[in-house]
Order: sequence, then structure tokens, then C-alpha cells
Amino acid sequence: MSTENESPETTPATPAAAAVETAPAPAAGTRSAHSSDTRTAPPSDTRPPRRGGDRRSGGPRRDRRDSAPADPNAPDMVEKIVYINRCAKVVKGGRRFSFSALAVVGDKKGSVGIGYGKANEVPEAIRKGTEHAKKHMVPVKIKGDTIPHEVYGEYDGGRVLLRPAVPGTGLIAGGAVRAVLEAAGIKNILTKSMGSKNHIAVVHATLKGLQKLRLAEQIKTVRS
Repeated sequence: MSTENESPETTPATPAAAAVETAPAPAAGTRSAHSSDTRTAPPSDTRPPRRGGDRRSGGPRRDRRDSAPADPNAPDMVEKIVYINRCAKVVKGGRRFSFSALAVVGDKKGSVGIGYGKANEVPEAIRKGTEHAKKHMVPVKIKGDTIPHEVYGEYDGGRVLLRPAVPGTGLIAGGAVRAVLEAAGIKNILTKSMGSKNHIAVVHATLKGLQKLRLAEQIKTVRS
């Protein structure tokens, strides 16, 4: 028979549980002896400095692109490649190629030149052609954006007829003739190629015709 003052039956604690209960808890903010800090300090940058300066920090450049500014008064040149020819030479080991480039250079203000360059590579041939054209530029007489009068140019087998046109006509020309006229700065003109189709002949015939042009003042001075 049980009474109200009888206490409930308790289970005796085992030695392992007692050890766990009696072990002191680690204080807040401290590390356990068994825990290890896995964080490491960042490695220091031991690489040698760059030769040309640090581009990211705005260092100096190795070339002299900034030390030689472009001349603002220099004319704006227009370079046009009219024709690139490939020549193949048959040798013992196979075929050896070379290239030639026909270039036209002008400032669109009445000066134009023709150049011809040869090399084993296309970029080098173009460079030689443009340099040759810049050294042989000649002035031509233009009236506004057209030519002052009709003219006929001849060179070898090339024959080109040039006629002035009213504003809005446009550049009525094709191929090699157009390249020369655009480089000279002519915008309204009528043309007709009536001779050889060779690019060199047509280009030089066009330039010969432009060199024959005379303004009204020059003709009046000659007659007087």
C-alpha cells in the first residue's frame, strides 16, 4: 500500500555518465585543446616587378606611342588599294609566290599619287606601294567638287574620258578610275574608260587626264 509521501524510484547513475556530468563546460570565447585553427595567413607576393611597368597602376609604356603625339596640321591621307597581283615562280622544291600591289594615295584636296610595290608578302607589298605613292603625289586642278572642263587622258593602252557634272550627280566611275578620283576629292563627275582594261594603264590614264586640267584664270593669263 503506497502513501503520498513515498518518493518515486530513481535509477542509479553509471560511472561514465557521472564523468560526463561532472566534466566542466568550456568557458565562452575560449577554444578547446583538441580544436585547431585551420585559417592561414595569405601568402605574400614575391613575384618580381614587370619589365614594362605595372599597366594596372598606370605605369610607363615601353614604346614611344605617347611621347610622339600626332601632328594636328598633317593632311588626312586616303589610301586605296586598286589591285593585288600574285606571281608564282616554279622552282625545284615547288612554287614560290610573290605579290605586287597597286595603291593610290590622296588628301581629297587636289593632291593624288600612284604607287606600285612588290614583296613576298601582301602587307609588305601594300606598304611599299603606299610609300611609293606618297613620294610621287602631284597637284590637280579641281573646281569645287568637280573638274573645270572635259578632258581626255591617255597612257599606254588606257584611254579615259572625264566630264564635269552638276552637284548631285555623284561619282560615275568604276574600278581604278573611281579610286583616283575619290583620292583627289572629286565627288561629281562623268567618266568613261574606252581603252585597255589593265589596272595600271587605266590608273595612269586617269591621272594624265587630271594633270591636263586648267582653271579659267590660268587660261585667261596664258591668252593675255
